[in-house]
Amino acid sequence: MDFEKMARSNMKIGIICYPTFGGSGVIATELGTALAKIGHEVHFITSSQPVKLNVFEKNIFFHEVVLNPYPLFQHQPFEVALTSKIVEVVKYENLDLLHVHYAIPHASAAYLAKQILKKQGIHIPYMTTLHGTDITLVGKEPEFEPTISFAINQSDIVTSVSRSLKEETYRHFKVAKEIRVIPNFVCISKFNKEQDKCKKDLFAPSGEKVLMHISNFRKVKRIQDVIKIHSIVNAKIPTRLILIGDGPERSSMERLAREEGVEDSTYFLGKIKETEKALCLADVYLMTSETESFGVSALEALASGVPVISSNTGGIPEVNTHNTTGFLSKVGDVEDMAKNLSNLLTDNELYTKFSLNALEKAKQFDISNVLPIYENLYDELLSKL
Repeated sequence: MDFEKMARSNMKIGIICYPTFGGSGVIATELGTALAKIGHEVHFITSSQPVKLNVFEKNIFFHEVVLNPYPLFQHQPFEVALTSKIVEVVKYENLDLLHVHYAIPHASAAYLAKQILKKQGIHIPYMTTLHGTDITLVGKEPEFEPTISFAINQSDIVTSVSRSLKEETYRHFKVAKEIRVIPNFVCISKFNKEQDKCKKDLFAPSGEKVLMHISNFRKVKRIQDVIKIHSIVNAKIPTRLILIGDGPERSSMERLAREEGVEDSTYFLGKIKETEKALCLADVYLMTSETESFGVSALEALASGVPVISSNTGGIPEVNTHNTTGFLSKVGDVEDMAKNLSNLLTDNELYTKFSLNALEKAKQFDISNVLPIYENLYDELLSKL
């Protein structure tokens, strides 16, 4: 993709996001990196350097939100520290706008910063992108609803990564603001399979089929279902399961693999920054989430030409098309998922068709199609001043 040809009037953009391996942090980092490549000055304001951020690239800057310990507080006041850092960066770096990813605490901190700066004669618009668990899990707690609703309504522009998430936001919050859907994206060129560089024989020396799952290993991902599917299919078709990521469910997952007798064919590889290098190993990608606003890792799998076996919840059907790029099943229906997986692994013609369809579907979400949409919204933000 030739980013230089996409350049337009340059802006100074502040991006506030979680710096972790989750989808929102990855998307925010990739977006900022792409914006920097076409000439915009991008300032990341986060608690630590985002895992996929390369600060040695032109036009990219990182500002750490530091939490100093205060004996008075049982929990450190991150939102206050974030607000103060936003004010500081906007003032001294002369930012034009803020793009915050996640409603809490980022949108609420942006609102506070905006009011503080307004008193100093500085007007800074901000856009909020809703990614998922800020709405689908955390946001449903009654004590958070007033703050989240307020922060969303006070945003100058609000976007959502899927139609499903938009609808859920309206159902659970008192939101009067228009929510515009801009899907998550992928840089297709990163995910070209180079079989000569792929180390598949390290995990499947006898040509076993490789299953893969990537996440932050939280309960909502239902990764135990992934292990059960592997166990069912492996009894008939030799398979290997590669699990990438880490999180609170890791120990229970390892226990279940031992109980199911698949510990020797299950590999925990930990956190990997360049998922494209891992996905070249995969034959099929598994996503069994209880809820998922979009499914960035599933999209990355499609971009690698890897069919997806998934649950049919949230925004996943907007990414994985049933009987075209993979199969969809009800949440928790491991038997149906295992049946679909077996059919896919034993029908070469079907597999090839799905693999080609996967890549074509992923092209619809290429960053070259999405980046101009964000730029247009930034222009709209600045026109409100």
